[in-house]
This record gives sequence, structure tokens and C-alpha cells, in this order.
Amino acid sequence: MSAANLHLDLTAPEVVRKISQRSLVVGIVFAVISGAVAFVRPDEFYRAYLLGFMCWLGVALGSMAILMIRHLTGGGWGTVIRRILGAAMRTLPLLALLFIPIIVAGLQHRIYPWAMPLDSIQDSRIREHLEKHSFVRSYLNLSGFAFRAFIYFAIWNLLSFLLSKWSKQTDSPNAPDNSQRFKAVSGPGLILYALTISFAAIDWVMSLDPSWISTIFGLIILIGEVLSAMCFAVVVERILFNYKPMSEMLKPDFVHDHGKWMLTFIMVWAYFSFSQWLIIWAGNLPSEITFYLKRLSGGWGSVALVLVVFGFAAPFATLLSRPFKRDIRKLVWLAVWVILMRYVDLFWIIEPNFSKTFTVTTADIVVPIAIGGIWLWYFFGNLASLPLIPAYDQDAHEVLQPEHHIHSQGTP
Repeated sequence: MSAANLHLDLTAPEVVRKISQRSLVVGIVFAVISGAVAFVRPDEFYRAYLLGFMCWLGVALGSMAILMIRHLTGGGWGTVIRRILGAAMRTLPLLALLFIPIIVAGLQHRIYPWAMPLDSIQDSRIREHLEKHSFVRSYLNLSGFAFRAFIYFAIWNLLSFLLSKWSKQTDSPNAPDNSQRFKAVSGPGLILYALTISFAAIDWVMSLDPSWISTIFGLIILIGEVLSAMCFAVVVERILFNYKPMSEMLKPDFVHDHGKWMLTFIMVWAYFSFSQWLIIWAGNLPSEITFYLKRLSGGWGSVALVLVVFGFAAPFATLLSRPFKRDIRKLVWLAVWVILMRYVDLFWIIEPNFSKTFTVTTADIVVPIAIGGIWLWYFFGNLASLPLIPAYDQDAHEVLQPEHHIHSQGTP
């Protein structure tokens, strides 16, 4: 039966616009507070800004990656959250704009040692490394840093534009079958995503300590992003589950699949993180162990233990339960917790570069919330602009019930 013969209002519920407006208010309030922090303690502001930016960028890029996986594999699990993933992906233009303060941080010599004059670098080990290996600065310089960021965002936004353009076409009657187009872009797109985020992770995070190198670091950031994105999709679908049409489309089987994806991504994240530690331990090279020496002393070891127990072991054990994975009302709480653990993980990766002892500043809280409020305003605005399901897509029948007749935006 074609989608045109089905009956269901697919427009986003009014609560989506309300959340968008409230998110903007929160974003503005915390942005004002963040501005005051930036004026008083600029160094703390910029490193907290990098932390918050990487958290929300991860949701957007991870959503794009999961969307491309869905186009390659198919399945109702992806169809029901396809517009949620697409709305998150379409925040990339905003994130490109929000990247500007990170370039400013480099210009002002705030967080990146390689951007500072050698005599102003306080860490003698980093200073000696940059003096000894001049080729590092031939790659890590402000012009190259900004140019590569432009390339990354250009590729990500191009992928987002193509996937969004073809998806919008499926909201109209007699929509073309774009399944082959989606597959043609998604295959190479996943490869491009893996390459670009790996280099971006080196430029934006790993270069905070240019004397340390890990070949698996980009994959750790990548898997963290797709994990964040899947958890975020679960949170949003739980909000929408209180309203039509999501209450009629979100089946326990789909929720179960989302829980299985969460379990998979948690296991892969743990595997990559352990592999990095194991390789460095086996190599026993002083230049490599500095990463863990910083993060296992001065109270940072307790954060690492929290990540092991509450970022992996507890979610892993919980997600082994089949009934738990099939109940959106229960799964959402674990999704929120895992998102919090993703913040803690990035905090543990970034902050020890600046503080020898475990410290949480005001900026570490208010700046990510400010970025998040603005990001969520843009995200929910995107979500409200299109029907929650591409009604005339070839795979819409996997979610829509046969007894329904469509009344979505832009349709009769």
C-alpha cells in the first residue's frame, strides 16, 4: 500500500517549538554568564568552550554517521528517528559559526601550546619537543589550523546538504526513489567522516599536548560521537513519545534496536579506549605514557575510575536486559546518564592538559550549557520544520501503520 493511502498527521507536536524557545532562553542566560567568565578568566573560558563545543559537535556528527549507516542498512529502527538525526545533522552550519572562538583562542595564545611563542610555554617538556621537532609547527600553525577546519566543515556540510535535500523530496507525493542516491553518498560519506574527524581530533584536542601522539585517538572520539548521538536520539524520541505521531510509530522493537546500538557503541568505545592504553603500556615509551601519567594522578585517576565503572560497566550490564532495552521510559534514563558520561570523558581528556589536580571550574559548567542551549534551539527548530517521518519514502511503510492516511506538512 502506498503512503498516499495512509492517514496520520506527521507534523511535530507543538511541544517541540516550546522546547526550542525555552532552550534559546537558557542559552542566552548562560551565554551572558559565560561572557562574564570570559572577561574575568579567559583561559578557563576558552578551554571550557572547547569542551562544550566538542560535546555538541559530537551529537551532530554522530547523528550524520548513524543516518548514513541507516541508509546503507535500512530498517525501521532508523526510519523512526531519521528526522531526529537529520535535524541534529543540520546544526552543522551553526557549529561552523561556533568554531570561531576556538580560532580566537589560538590567536590569543590561550589553550594551544604550538600557537604560543616558545619562551611563553610553561611546560618544559612541550617546549623542548617543539624546539627539537620543528616540523610539528610546520603542520600545527594558525593558518593551517583554520584552513583544515574550513575543509572539515565544508565536507560535513556538503554531506548534510545532500542527505537533507533528498530527504525533503520524500515529503511530497510522487517522490522519487532516492535510496540509491543515499547509498552512493553514505558509503564514501562514512569514510570521509572517519578521516575528517580523526584529523579534526588531532588538530582540536590532541594538539593540546603536541608532544603526545596516539594513532587510535581519532577512533575514540568518533565512537564517542556516535554513542552520544544515539543516546540523544533516544532522549528526543522519549519526549515525542508523549504525543502523536511518535506515540503511534515508536514500537518496542525499534526501541530495542536503539538499545542494542547503544550497547554496541559502548562496547566499541571501551575496546578502543582499552586498546590505546594497552598499546602505550606495551610500548613503554616515555613520550607516550605522559597522557596517562597526567590523568591517573592528582585526583584525575578517580575520574578515570568513574568512567570505567559508570561509563562502561554499569551501562553495559544494564543494557544486557532485553526488557529494559524495549521500554523507552526506562531506556531514556540510561541514555541521559551516558550523555553525561560522554561529557565526563571529554572533560577527562581535555582538562588535565591545563590542571595537574582535579578541578572543576564555573566555566566548565556554564559554557557547555550556553552552547547546548543555543544548539538545542537550532535543533528543535530544525525538527519542527519537517514531518517526523518522510511520508513518501520507499521505506516509510516500516513505521507507518496500514490503517493510517497521511496529513503531513506539504501534503494534501
